Amino acid sequence: MARGAETFLSLTLLLIYFTSGERVQLVQGQKTWCVAKPSSDDATLLENINYVCSQVDCSVLQRGFPCFYPDNLMSHASIAMNLYYQSRGRNPWNCFFNNSALVVTTDPSYGSCAYA
Repeated sequence: MARGAETFLSLTLLLIYFTSGERVQLVQGQKTWCVAKPSSDDATLLENINYVCSQVDCSVLQRGFPCFYPDNLMSHASIAMNLYYQSRGRNPWNCFFNNSALVVTTDPSYGSCAYA
């Protein structure tokens, strides 16, 4: 990796660390997903769904599609937020959502609902 790119990445991670209040640890090549924090309130989850679905295709959340059930805000927000996170390059800052999301290393897919 070029020296300038390493410096940029280091500064970016430091900025995320100090602004999020959480420790960020990246493992190169490790698959990650973005999910809603269980402590998030319904209004925030709905706001996240509305924003994300204005930016990416959220059709998998519609009735009759694989990720409709369970039909609740926590599940739908997690799927939507992950769609956004994956489509934007899996950067930690694409899974912030006003501190209502978490980057996880365990695949949250279930049944026929595959998180990208």
